[in-house]
Amino acid sequence: MTVLFIILIILVCVILSLIVLVQNPKGGGLAGNVAGFSNQFMGVKQTTDVLEKGTWIFAAAIGVLCLISTIFIPGSHAPRTQTPTQQQQQQQQPAAPTGGAPAPIK
Repeated sequence: MTVLFIILIILVCVILSLIVLVQNPKGGGLAGNVAGFSNQFMGVKQTTDVLEKGTWIFAAAIGVLCLISTIFIPGSHAPRTQTPTQQQQQQQQPAAPTGGAPAPIK
């Protein structure tokens, strides 16, 4: 399932990058002549509206796919086996000396 989400996210990213590259920041350029359409068929204003809507839709799709994919990616968190009172008791007990260097004698 994780592989499916990764493929979908990459595909949406590629489409989004193509949409962004077609746009011109000043509203002209390729936006007025997408795939050979003339201005009589689709006006420049309508083309930029479609490209802007596509940008927002694919950006939102990336966000949604990333959020949903976190549900299916297995986590590395260990299950909680101790109750909160047991954890408090462990914290209150003094630490037992480990097998390290001996304590200096005074």
